[in-house]
Amino acid sequence: MGKRYNNILETVGHTPVVRLDRLAPPGINLFVKLEAFNPMGSVKDRLALGVIEDAERRGLLQPGQTVIEATSGNTGIGLAMVCARKGYPLVVTMAENFSIERRRMMRFLGARVVLTPAAEKGSGMLAKAVELAEKHGWFLCRQFENEANAEFHSRTTAQEILDDFADTRLDYWLTGFGTGGTLKGVARVLRQHSPATRILVCEPDNAPLLGSGMRQARTASGAPSASHPSFRPHLMQGWSPDFIPKLTEDAVNAGLIDELLPIAGQDALDCAQALARQEGIFCGITAGATLAGGLQVARRSPAGSNILCMLPDTGERYLSTPLFAAIETEMSAEEMEIARSTPGYRFDRPSTTPPPATTSVAATPEAEQFLHSVLHDRAQPVVMFALEWCEFCWSLRKLFSRCHIDYRSVDLDSARYQADNQGGAIRAALNTHTGCVTIPQVFIGGEFVGGCTEVFEEFRSGRLQQRLQAANVAFDDQAALDPYSLLPGWLHPRGR
Repeated sequence: MGKRYNNILETVGHTPVVRLDRLAPPGINLFVKLEAFNPMGSVKDRLALGVIEDAERRGLLQPGQTVIEATSGNTGIGLAMVCARKGYPLVVTMAENFSIERRRMMRFLGARVVLTPAAEKGSGMLAKAVELAEKHGWFLCRQFENEANAEFHSRTTAQEILDDFADTRLDYWLTGFGTGGTLKGVARVLRQHSPATRILVCEPDNAPLLGSGMRQARTASGAPSASHPSFRPHLMQGWSPDFIPKLTEDAVNAGLIDELLPIAGQDALDCAQALARQEGIFCGITAGATLAGGLQVARRSPAGSNILCMLPDTGERYLSTPLFAAIETEMSAEEMEIARSTPGYRFDRPSTTPPPATTSVAATPEAEQFLHSVLHDRAQPVVMFALEWCEFCWSLRKLFSRCHIDYRSVDLDSARYQADNQGGAIRAALNTHTGCVTIPQVFIGGEFVGGCTEVFEEFRSGRLQQRLQAANVAFDDQAALDPYSLLPGWLHPRGR
């Protein structure tokens, strides 16, 4: 049955459990729970909604109050979604070494992202969040200690798992730990309602915080007071911060963990890629790590065993990480051979595509007058005649934005100039005026500068800055900026 939702928050949870046919050993039922099906693509959407709504119920979060949290990314993305829908400003603190995609997603959703030095690790970004919350009176989510995190998983994730295996037994449930919310919230429900299920926790083999048996130093509030001595940098972003979260320690102390599985970073990468290429499931490094643990268990389990692995997020969070290090943007030798197997549309031969047909449009008196008025408008000396979605035009827009140059853009193909083909008439007048038929065309103080390449070259030489000064146009000097870096990658000259 279909369903209409009142808002995006109602879509959190109810993620699918999928059987792996190609990766599982014969006779073993290996399942994965795909948390990437949450609206923002990770298990942390559950945490975000649970913590915010709990704070609202308890009166800890007031309308319009700023929310702040330390995050490796997924929690921040989930919080950005919840806060956007509910109208709370959001600030997140994040160590600089986490993937760039995550901070850009949070900012796109309206959050402000404060980076902390990588050398200060997860505990550094957490301390910064506490510092900012105390300074400004912001609501701090405290995801690593907040019982609302685990409680939401007990009410949603755990119940979904019980429902999915109501007609059979679940022999093993595997997860990693980030905050410990999934671990504590699900494990305690399984202990009560599915006591035969063994609970296994995966952690990086080079940073065995739980496996070390060493306790975590804490403040009176339960927050970590120092990095754990067994922490080492590892690949599993979002897993195993440099401290043992209070919620994770709760699960340990309650005897909810039956076994710890150390996972090698390379195994995590290999399993993430195997999920994509053999099962069509696009997940991140932590998902690969959990699956690596699941495969360890599967190889030693009797036929008919049912194993469920939590897959926390989508692979799109990892495009700038080692997971994609071997994935090229250019064609491989094999792909080049495929391209050469037919004669047309190749980079190693001149294009045989005929030029597009053009329609002759004459400049009208109105277009001539418009061009004259625009080029002699002293209030707006920088003018760009452009196309709305042209890559070269957008590269110039980026340059002007970086340098804080105020300009007027006349987008000749926009809806504004479509009636009676006004844009075409203006372009005909422009072509007559400059003798140039390409777009964009840039003018400063009524003087023609040129197109994208000419503007970039003048910027590099300093001539553009001189023109701006002569026209009394304010700008920020960005002398170190390479304007060609603002072009899309496919426009950069390079070997094919």
